[in-house]
Amino acid sequence: MPVFQVIFNEISAAEISQLPTLEQLEVLNEFQVRPEDLDGIEDNDKDAPFGQIERDGRKLYRYRASDVRIYFAVSDDHQSVIVHRVLSKGTFQDFLFRANLPVGDDEALSQSKQFWELIEEGERARRV
Repeated sequence: MPVFQVIFNEISAAEISQLPTLEQLEVLNEFQVRPEDLDGIEDNDKDAPFGQIERDGRKLYRYRASDVRIYFAVSDDHQSVIVHRVLSKGTFQDFLFRANLPVGDDEALSQSKQFWELIEEGERARRV
């Protein structure tokens, strides 16, 4: 089955490099995205590894691997995924606290201006 090529930007690469080496390897080993993984994502399944966040016609995906959240988009040519942010438990919890959002609520994230600013910063970053 085909798997998307995974492309990190400078920010997301730096974020994942902050994880301990073994955790990096585990997360990267788990994060193998196939097109069918993104079809029919249920917004209400908070325990599912994949989630979807939409705002103003923009679609972003979330992948949950243990205490790490990977936020990514599918490229225009549908051949790769571009990782915009990798938030570990500490930074993710800190972000949710500052944004006053409930943990694990993708719908609330979709409404957060601060969250989308993080994503846009990742979109503008150089890809590595």
